Amino acid sequence: MAKSYRVGPGTRAVNRVFLTMTRLGMGKGYRFILTVNGRKSGRPYSTPVDVMSAGGERWLVAAYGVSNWVRNARVAGEVGLSRGGRSENLRVVELDPGESVAVLRQYLREVPVTRAYFDVTLDSSDAEFAAEAAGHPVFRLVPFA
Repeated sequence: MAKSYRVGPGTRAVNRVFLTMTRLGMGKGYRFILTVNGRKSGRPYSTPVDVMSAGGERWLVAAYGVSNWVRNARVAGEVGLSRGGRSENLRVVELDPGESVAVLRQYLREVPVTRAYFDVTLDSSDAEFAAEAAGHPVFRLVPFA
């Protein structure tokens, strides 16, 4: 059974450190600050996220499950990403489970610290990864034309 993500004082402190580092362009190159408007309040909310890249495409993975940023992105249909003083606004398109398999595999390979939050391992079948996609949605990042 996968570990549950809980936001307590420790998590908030770690997120603040990662936000600061990412704003300065420090840390892993796949880490960005995601900003999305709240689905009820309309206010912008920011959180550190990991962006996967391959073949000229980029994806957001909900490593800790269907969290508030996921719900907000689904409603807004767009997000902002920033890192090291650069920012961009992008549309988000949620992938179906079959499309998510390769991205989820890449995510588990590249971001091992989150593996405890998944019920799959790198050795799991494609069908098991597709089933995992319901709990860890993947969004394609699409530039505005």
